[in-house]
Amino acid sequence: MAVRHTAWRTWGMVAVMAGALLAAPASRAVAQDPTPVRIGLTYAPGTKPGVLVTPIVGPGADSIRAILLRDFDYGDRLTVIAADGEAAPNGALNYALYAKLGAAAVVQATITPTGALHVAVHDVAGARVMSVGDFPLPTPAFGADWRMTIHGAADEVERWITGQSGIAKTRIAFERGGQLWTVDSDGANPRAIPGTEGGLSPDWHPSGRYITYADLGADGSHIVVRDLGAGSNRRVSNRGGTNITPSFSPDGNTIVFASGDDGTDLYLVSPFESGAPHRISAGRGSLNASPSFSPDGRRIAFTSGRLGHPEVYITDADGTNADLLTTSGFGDQLYRSNPDWSPDGRKVAFQSQINGVFQVMTIGVSDRNVQGLTSEGRNEDPSWSPDSRHLVFTSTRSGTKQLWVLDTETYRTRQLTFGASARMAAWSSRFGAVK
Repeated sequence: MAVRHTAWRTWGMVAVMAGALLAAPASRAVAQDPTPVRIGLTYAPGTKPGVLVTPIVGPGADSIRAILLRDFDYGDRLTVIAADGEAAPNGALNYALYAKLGAAAVVQATITPTGALHVAVHDVAGARVMSVGDFPLPTPAFGADWRMTIHGAADEVERWITGQSGIAKTRIAFERGGQLWTVDSDGANPRAIPGTEGGLSPDWHPSGRYITYADLGADGSHIVVRDLGAGSNRRVSNRGGTNITPSFSPDGNTIVFASGDDGTDLYLVSPFESGAPHRISAGRGSLNASPSFSPDGRRIAFTSGRLGHPEVYITDADGTNADLLTTSGFGDQLYRSNPDWSPDGRKVAFQSQINGVFQVMTIGVSDRNVQGLTSEGRNEDPSWSPDSRHLVFTSTRSGTKQLWVLDTETYRTRQLTFGASARMAAWSSRFGAVK
């Protein structure tokens, strides 16, 4: 599974901070994956088959059912059906009744004596069990790992029904109050990451174990890799001057970032081995930043001011064959920046200034077709989900900067974070998808 890549997300901030840094002297447990009996039916794109989750009995049953229902709803590929006066099923399911309710599939979950979540998906039209799987629930109940296991079950059920895995078993990293945070894809469990004070522009390693970010400390800016499991930091570049907007390659073996003393260029460096960074761009004094790898790792989208204003370019991973992606012809200002390449390789999301306000857009890599996605408030810093359908972005539509999630097919949005301002989001791969 290709990981989505994020960068330091506001180009104006890049320019301001880069200028300040250039002028200043340098001074200082994943749950087990189930094996389904068989994969079920698939549905054509654009359809939303109805799914009904029967009541569950046992410890934490109400919470488990609520999480499953919310995950199916947020995935935007299923229509969640709520039946009035529901009771726990006794014996064989009444397929005819569920068909009248509009359900194409019924999800029946039980908690086994060994503490696993046993899930069976019924094909209503075929009046049969379609797929089954067991998901061992870790302890303690209601903890972060426990919830992530249920998210994984929801993702598998979505795959059994639609052929596409869900995105519930993921997290989003972001900046809040001068520190990096993570939050589950459904908005639960927001928590600060210790040791990341001064961190900006996080990006996830495909394994989900590490994040890389720009550390703006008293001794300048540096690129850091944080081991979330061990709780340790590693500085991966000792270059002076400006070091910002790091992004992992899809295989996790390389970081691309922006660095420089007179403008910024793109550099490659190993995240885990010693070695000097290798420059791959020649900006000749312009700002080049916010890189994002293509899912095959062969190309990089980035923002460059080489034309005198920010535009999005694509270059080969070795820095050759740079090509302008966001050509003129849309928007009222020549200001396009902060690209993020979709995991399926088809589109690049970016922010564009319209009537003096940033809005989120996508552009087709092959056909260059542009799609505007937002219009309410200021919207910036887009980051793709693993299914290449959803984007998380920063928006002021609620009055303060918060993270919002948008379904690019239906334009449905939901608020992800609340409370103190949040920005610079980066969506992880599905946890457990990469070993």
